[in-house]
Order: sequence, then structure tokens, then C-alpha cells
Amino acid sequence: MISVFGHLNPDTDAITAALVYARLLNRQGEAATAYRLGELNFETAFVLHEAGVDAPELLPDLPARSVVALVDHNESAQSAPNLAELDVRYVVDHHKLGDLMTAKPPYLRFEPVGCTGTILNKLWREAGLPLEATDARLLLSAILSDTLEFRSPTTTQADRDAAAFLAPIAGIGDVSAYAMQMFAAKSDLGDTPAERLLKMDYKVFSFGAQTWGLGVIETTNPAYVFGRQAELIAAMQAEKATSNLGGIVLSVVDILNESNRMLIPSAAEAQVVQAAFGAQTQGQVADLGDKISRKQQIVPALEKHFS
Repeated sequence: MISVFGHLNPDTDAITAALVYARLLNRQGEAATAYRLGELNFETAFVLHEAGVDAPELLPDLPARSVVALVDHNESAQSAPNLAELDVRYVVDHHKLGDLMTAKPPYLRFEPVGCTGTILNKLWREAGLPLEATDARLLLSAILSDTLEFRSPTTTQADRDAAAFLAPIAGIGDVSAYAMQMFAAKSDLGDTPAERLLKMDYKVFSFGAQTWGLGVIETTNPAYVFGRQAELIAAMQAEKATSNLGGIVLSVVDILNESNRMLIPSAAEAQVVQAAFGAQTQGQVADLGDKISRKQQIVPALEKHFS
């Protein structure tokens, strides 16, 4: 049995990619089951509810040499805790190559597109298998989520073409209206504890000798997030101490205005953000302007700074 899963603190792409890729592997004669490595965020819960799909179970403790497939990630810090002991046979991803090591040659499918869902759409079509409406809806949702409905600089023509192909199969006539429903669900944060807000879209990266936590909150209502700034800063400081991080930042991305104001917990992060992005910190907030992509704009700038 192949266990298929996305990254820790999963987003819509990580969850839907696990579900759809597991289904593809099964259709190709490989027994596979989708799992998740964390709790669903509000947008993903909305997407699954609208599609009538149950969330995958949490990944159980896998014994050494268990066969796995990774989707939407390939770095050990973002994966199962015992990844080094597992037999990684498949990786489908749209991120940079990380520190993945395998004992045997795996199947790798990496493409510089905005979403893993775009690659999975290609894999289904290359296999000559028809997509069911539910799978098309899941893939379309992932593309809209990861590209912020094509607002993100990570968006490619392949993502747009995939969305145009998937929408009629999914039965979604007004893609923009559906995307706004997704973003509204993402932004309905209510009384969610600050610790969970920080971790809903959070990844850890190694920059030389330092490890940093990079969180993102994408919202149509940034005023709500900044109304809880003190709580979020406290949660960031606690996570930095608990996980012995060199730094931690939280990007608050205004989806509609395509802007990023980053929460900065201490002078150490402020110094790095000033050097890497030319952004000064005032009141523990740094305005990064239109740098809204962690993958394409935030991580590369930090890698360059620390190198």
C-alpha cells in the first residue's frame, strides 16, 4: 500500500493533491491511500464540503521502509517526522528541490507551475483516463487557492489552461464567484486561537545554519488579523523559543489588493527583513508591497541574504 500525503500544516493543494493522486495511482493498478499531516484550514474544509468529499485521515505512524508518495512538498522539515526511514517512490511537486534522499530511484514529476493540481491534471490526461467531476472540482479548487485566482506571480499559462479545462468538468460556471466563496471561507477566522492562525499555512526552511518559520495568512479581511496582532506576535515568539528557530515571520496577504504586510516579532527579524527586502519595520509590521508569494518572492530573497 502506498501512503500519499502533502506537507505539514496542509493547504488546499496539499489535501486535494493527496486525494486525487491516490485515486490516480489506484486507477493505474497501484494500491494507494490519501492521508494528511495536520488539520484542515477553513478554505480546505469548505472545498471538501462543497465537493461532498471526506477529509483524508491523519497519517498513522508508518513503520520503516513503508512506501510513500509525496505531493506538494519534498523537504524533510515539511514532511512526516520519520521520512528518512520511509521508501519514497513518487514525488509530484511544484516547489524547489529540497533535501530529499531516497534509497531507490523514485518517480519524480516537478514543474515550475503555480499549483500541484496543474501537474496532476496533466498526469490524468497523459494516462488517458477521464476525470470525474469531483476530482476536477478538487483540482480546480487547488489551482484557484494556490494562485489566488491567478493573482499570484507564481501563476503560469499552464495553470490558467488547466482551470479552463477543469471548470466545465467540475460543473462550475462562474469560476470567479466560486473563488470568492473559497476566499471568504479562508477569511472567516472567527475566534480561532492565535497559535492555530500562525500554523494554518506555515513552513519551516533552513537557510544555511539558521532555521526560520515562515507563516502566511491569506485573507480578504486583513483588518481582522491586525486586530489580533499582539496575540499573533506572542504566538510567534513562543514558537520561536519552543522550536529553537533563528527567526519567524508571518505574512498577512491581502488577496484583493495583492499586498503583503509582514508581522515581525523582534529586532533580529527586522534586521533581516530590512536587508533582504529593503523594508523597514514600524510597530512590528514591515510593508513588503506586492511580494505576496512565499515560494517565489520571500524564500528566494531570504536564501540570497543568508548565502
